Amino acid sequence: AGCSLIMSKPPRGFEQSEFEARTERAQQLMRADEIDAMLLTTEAHVRYFSGFLTQFWQSPTRPWFLLIPLTGKPIAVIPTIGVAGMQQSWIDDIRSWSSPQPQDDGISLLLSTIAELPRRFGRLGMTLGKESYLRMPARDYRHLETELTDLELVDCAELMLELCSKKSTAEVEKIRYVCELASDSFNALPGFASLGQSEREILCSMRKDLLDRGADHTPYIVSASGQDGYGDIIMGPTDRILEDGDIMIIDTGTVFDGYFCDFDRNYAFGHVSDKTCRAYETVFRSTDAGFAAARPGATTTDVWQAMWSILEAGGARGNDVGRMGHGLGSQLTEWPSLTANDHTPLEAGMVITLEPGMEFEPGKLMVHEENILITESGAEMLSKRAAAELPVII
Repeated sequence: AGCSLIMSKPPRGFEQSEFEARTERAQQLMRADEIDAMLLTTEAHVRYFSGFLTQFWQSPTRPWFLLIPLTGKPIAVIPTIGVAGMQQSWIDDIRSWSSPQPQDDGISLLLSTIAELPRRFGRLGMTLGKESYLRMPARDYRHLETELTDLELVDCAELMLELCSKKSTAEVEKIRYVCELASDSFNALPGFASLGQSEREILCSMRKDLLDRGADHTPYIVSASGQDGYGDIIMGPTDRILEDGDIMIIDTGTVFDGYFCDFDRNYAFGHVSDKTCRAYETVFRSTDAGFAAARPGATTTDVWQAMWSILEAGGARGNDVGRMGHGLGSQLTEWPSLTANDHTPLEAGMVITLEPGMEFEPGKLMVHEENILITESGAEMLSKRAAAELPVII
């Protein structure tokens, strides 16, 4: 399975100039928002500015901190266990403490480091708003609030969302590559899936196939199945056996060098009913409409409306997922969301998903998803387009 022809594998990591450019763009936005420094605590944000890529974030025991000052390079304040790894990055100011120390897990060191930073606006940014979270104990955050009497803690979540939403050429190539791997695996699936297998067995085979093709790992791969359609789309795989007349959806977020793809494919087993074929055709055409509408200057709502108009005309009873696409990159889902009232302008460099879905009969869903890049002239498909007709597995 791993010998199919694919695009050249992008180099791992990034040139130092990539991190310099990210930091400079962040500092420009910080000046506009009157922020002296940003304190970042999550894996995606620490990696974005440092390149520090490690599986050790799976452990929740230790906090990690990265400071982005208004001028100069980022400063890492991290547990000693991470120093050797951080030294391989472009960061040269690395301060550490022996962790875990629950009574003072780096907070004193962090406070002393912040105290050294120049003050211009008297404001320290942290990701406190939408689509963000703090990966540190709430008690320690409250301690920061108490001790930083000369700094106002302000939300910089929107700044980070805007910054990370526009991908560099190097980032796009990593996403394009993992989209290619997953597309080829989906196309090969009829060769290793069959009637009489369970959802879990089929997805286990697909995980192995993705690894054979060069993926680093597949942290997200879900499925749902049922006669003529499916209901829940986030809880599988289950041990349900695929029978004649079943429809199965598989949705995967597979990773290469820290960057995700996120798209799905639908399959029929044995035979497919006319009503299911019509639903598949409707979401397929809806995706085409979203692709045509996705261009610089259009908004996420314009794309949503283009897709929903096709679904509605095709008999959609509704769509209670809440959105029909989202940003994509170093996280499985990123800002913005494609909804009826998001209205985020699309810009060249954004990578988004198109994910129209419809309930075409009570309890029966049909969902389709592709990954695209917004370019100066429109949109480019990153995932290989799904088949125009619902594939049937015998």
